[in-house]
Amino acid sequence: MEGTVLKNIIWSPSVECATRETIEEIQWERLKKTVSHVYENVPFYKRKMDEAGLPPEKIKSMSDFQQLPFTTKADLRDNYPYGFFAVPMKKVIRIHASSGTTGKPTPVGYTRADIEMWSECMARIIAMAGGNDEDVAQISFGYGLFTGALGLHFGLEKIGAAVIPISAGNTEKQLLVMNDFGATILISTPSYALHLADSAKQMGLSPSKTKLRLGLFGAEGHTEAMNKEIESRWDILATENYGLSEIVGPGVSGECYKQTGLHINEDCFLPEIIDPVTGEPKALGEEGEMVITTINKEAFPLLRYRTKDITSLVDGQCPCGRTSMRMTKIKGRSDDMLIIKGVNVYPSQVESVILGMEHISPYYQLVLSKKGYVDHMEVQVEMVDDSLTENYRDIERVESQVKAKLHSVLGLDCKVRLREPGAIERTMGKAKRVIDNRGV
Repeated sequence: MEGTVLKNIIWSPSVECATRETIEEIQWERLKKTVSHVYENVPFYKRKMDEAGLPPEKIKSMSDFQQLPFTTKADLRDNYPYGFFAVPMKKVIRIHASSGTTGKPTPVGYTRADIEMWSECMARIIAMAGGNDEDVAQISFGYGLFTGALGLHFGLEKIGAAVIPISAGNTEKQLLVMNDFGATILISTPSYALHLADSAKQMGLSPSKTKLRLGLFGAEGHTEAMNKEIESRWDILATENYGLSEIVGPGVSGECYKQTGLHINEDCFLPEIIDPVTGEPKALGEEGEMVITTINKEAFPLLRYRTKDITSLVDGQCPCGRTSMRMTKIKGRSDDMLIIKGVNVYPSQVESVILGMEHISPYYQLVLSKKGYVDHMEVQVEMVDDSLTENYRDIERVESQVKAKLHSVLGLDCKVRLREPGAIERTMGKAKRVIDNRGV
């Protein structure tokens, strides 16, 4: 990252550098207003709070609030399409929806104030990563019901950056525009950033010769190893931002240029970590499922929403100067955890094993099958090039090396299959890591 120039711009120091006491005061005042707002305007919450014997006037502390039941994705689906909207439709100026792959999408609404809040949160995250008003940002997310593209778009415009809304697709054009328009920031999924780097190499373009200096990646989790791979391929600083459509979209948290965790916009989102099985709270620093309450939204506020994302919280001042609570990179989703022969496996663990191994590219898939009553997992990985394809013994040797390393990390014996370059499907959106054939 020799050519990377970063400025430590703290967009909203009064919040991002506030004392813990000040943040908690802001959170409590906004939480009380949100609780009353949903009780009065969302029948689901009025019913749930009455059933729990906790109407707004009886919630006098954070411990009282944590006695309220969780909100789940199933609750949102049961109240499709607008059952969770807390304002009349005439106040809603935009509708997005979750990017779920099954069933109907979950619509979420935004008032004008919600859009401004969202833009503010994104401006903070872009600035903490090193973005500024001199940047030219290429957004390679698809525009549409998906929140990622427009979320970043409005935040980039707020800090004064020039935005190239190229959207997703047409990789060759992406690279041409990146080079000719002088893009300095790339916004995409991490897997698509690697695909762009591969395509640039095939086209004879040197990624390090572009003006790119910063990446703002999201929409799919990725490991530290993949982050380093992206940085190496593009010669940039690669940062991660986190969010989900039901909460706001991107903007819940993001990495600063020090990369010490993802700073949470705590004046807008109240985080909790719970045991994903029992629902009991976890202590600071302990790993568990992230639960988020929105405390500064009008159209679509949610109380204690179970995200299914596995992470932990980190307190204390960051070297960048910010004092906001941070979250660690998402390890996986509680509903994506695989149990193979009694062993818990997250796709991210497999990714951390294969990245950096000789002859192996960053592309992989886990193929699940069932033999009798036992689940089996085959790990398919790609070769970097065709240098091994003519020697079966070399292929076997590399497969054995991957298998041994996986066993060391996971404690699980699984089949490894080395595939030719380009065999695993590339996507412009979220990468498909798991192929489940157990019901076939």
